[in-house]
Amino acid sequence: MADIVVVGSLNMDLVVRVKQMPVPGETVSGGDLSMICGGKGANQAVAAGRIAGEAAMIGRVGNDSFGQRLIASLKESHVDIQAIKKGETATGTAVILVDENGENSIVISPGENGKVSIDDLRQADAILREARFILTQFELPVAVVEALIQEVATFPAKLILNPAPFRSISRELLSKVDFLVPNEIEAEQLTGIKINSIDDAKQATRVLLDWGVTQVIITLGANGALFANSKGMQIIPAYQVKPIDTTAAGDTFIGGFAAALTRNFSIEDAVRYGNAAAAIAVTRFGAQTSIPTREEVDRFYQTKR
Repeated sequence: MADIVVVGSLNMDLVVRVKQMPVPGETVSGGDLSMICGGKGANQAVAAGRIAGEAAMIGRVGNDSFGQRLIASLKESHVDIQAIKKGETATGTAVILVDENGENSIVISPGENGKVSIDDLRQADAILREARFILTQFELPVAVVEALIQEVATFPAKLILNPAPFRSISRELLSKVDFLVPNEIEAEQLTGIKINSIDDAKQATRVLLDWGVTQVIITLGANGALFANSKGMQIIPAYQVKPIDTTAAGDTFIGGFAAALTRNFSIEDAVRYGNAAAAIAVTRFGAQTSIPTREEVDRFYQTKR
């Protein structure tokens, strides 16, 4: 059984590079179309698998070529795929535009991801119960994520929730989450606090802690990450690199963070390690094609420290 289990989405990313994002009604020319394995859940599983050495994933793909490629990428990345089911709906797909600054815009067609059910969780109960860390996101039906949060609260495992893309969730459920890892936009959507500065992010963090979230990590892009719990809060700086593509940077951070926790890093050092993994990822193109190995992250982390 794997220490890290990811319950989440698997998407084939259809990526086009553009000089600048189109405005509504505008048509722009782009580069060649790339098909790259992605999906927030699969990205986090690949990051955990490559960096921790093993992981497991629970999810769904279609019985099509995209599904086959996604399964192959997971297996190559040391991810156990026994709990991934194949259905008759198409595999999830994401259409991604990446501008010359590395920023992206994404539209998702959920496909089989929308068919993940509470029964799928029940059938993977043994895998979930043996995990040390369970990762999930909001690219699945909300009812499934809510049931998972309730269930994991009774397990020894720690739950890491990446609330992306944003969905409404009750404060009661948030209070059962061990690590809440939103970016600035998601933290703003959760709390209603407009985040234009680090002070704004700190204010949003205080609200989340007041709601009962045990530990909050707001990823701040080039500004690093804000980590907070009942003992206090601190900014953990990002490593300075020249970004090429930010796709999967947050997923790589979470996978690297969880991998570090399995190696008994302190939470602060695990955040630094996640920052190192994400820093490498943004210097590469694509989702899973950008995710580094443990050796690469260890070397970067030790050199920069």
